[in-house]
Amino acid sequence: MLELVVKANGFLWGILLIILLCGTGIMFTFRLKFIQLRQFSAGCKLLFKDFSFNGTKSENGEMTPFQAIATAIGGQVGTGNLAGAATALISGGPGAIFWMWVSAFFGMSTIYAEAVLAQEYKTTNSDGHITGGPVYYIRQAFKGTFGKVLAGAFAVFIILALGFMGNMVQANSIGSAFTEAFSSRGFELNPLVIGVLLAIFAAFIFIGGTKRLSTVVEKLVPFMAFVYIIGSIILLVMNIATLPAAIKMIFVCAFKPEAVLGGAAGITIREAIRYGVARGLFSNEAGMGSTPHAHARATSKNPHEQGLRAMISVFIDTFIILNLTAFSILSTGVISTGKTGTALAQAAFVNCFGSGGDIFVAVCLLFFAFSTILSWHFFGSINVKYLFGEKAVKIYSCCVVIFIIIGSTLKVDLVWELADFFNALMVIPNIVALVALSSVVIKISKNGSAK
Repeated sequence: MLELVVKANGFLWGILLIILLCGTGIMFTFRLKFIQLRQFSAGCKLLFKDFSFNGTKSENGEMTPFQAIATAIGGQVGTGNLAGAATALISGGPGAIFWMWVSAFFGMSTIYAEAVLAQEYKTTNSDGHITGGPVYYIRQAFKGTFGKVLAGAFAVFIILALGFMGNMVQANSIGSAFTEAFSSRGFELNPLVIGVLLAIFAAFIFIGGTKRLSTVVEKLVPFMAFVYIIGSIILLVMNIATLPAAIKMIFVCAFKPEAVLGGAAGITIREAIRYGVARGLFSNEAGMGSTPHAHARATSKNPHEQGLRAMISVFIDTFIILNLTAFSILSTGVISTGKTGTALAQAAFVNCFGSGGDIFVAVCLLFFAFSTILSWHFFGSINVKYLFGEKAVKIYSCCVVIFIIIGSTLKVDLVWELADFFNALMVIPNIVALVALSSVVIKISKNGSAK
């Protein structure tokens, strides 16, 4: 299975997805006149103006703007920011981080478009709750049978990509992190135990629905980000002498991967781009069609404002949190240890903080990945409801719980490749709809900017 999925990903991520994602981001960047630069400060003001640990939620399923952005960031800031960054460094070399930056910069305009369209075409479902997401704007972009088929395909892909395969990745990385931390102390911890505990806590929140989810993520997301940022900054200060060389390595290896020795030897520019864009997408989700489900429910003043908030979420995810992981690994020199994934990130912190470093990363990853599990379950549930109705959500939630347990025990390579495969499939219908509705996005941006 691993061999087949790797071949499929080689085709999808070799050129198709890079063209679709970067091409769409470049198109929106120019048509929106570099909105990620022009409106960056406005987006920051909106995001921090709404900051609250005790947001209220109306009875019709809506969220405050901060709850919506916390749910979106909860989905974005996960395994991809630690294990994903580490895997990209090994598979694509330090240069992969540069291509992550490139895709994230253009992705900021793409995610603006996603949030705008999610707000513009949100609707009220049969139980009176506000809902929205790509399936709804895909149907607006393409009327008739083609729109129904494309929306249905997206719904199936996101359920598989995030609800099932994606949450397996999150559980797998948490299990690996704690297994690594305990094994270094002479204890053999069964990852299955971690998977079962995760599944129990996740099921408790799933049962509480959107209200319990939004209450948890608005508190969990700011806390987890703050703790990891502080820990990473301390590490970088301790390695300030090697940090400039680490940053230089990223730029040099983006165009000359063979310049680096050790674990990343033998890598080509194509691999650097592929793994940079793929892991970047898995981290910030721009263009993937996941975060619009949260943005649709925000009680935002207008679609333009929610688009600006969404833009800042990509910046926080990639240019702050993911960079801290990459800089930590490169500045400590652990890339040549032969480790990969979560274990490589842990090695960087152990290098500076001693035996407590791997525990620190394991705990941070627990918070990161658990918040992602909650958000991705929520995104998938909206599509389950769209396809099969409200009653099917309970069955879906039970399946997610089972996949969390299974994922904690699987081989990491297969889990990541499956996640990349289904991520690629869900990108295609979403990007097609974004391009088709690009004129709507431009009009809303002009009207919003003028106010």
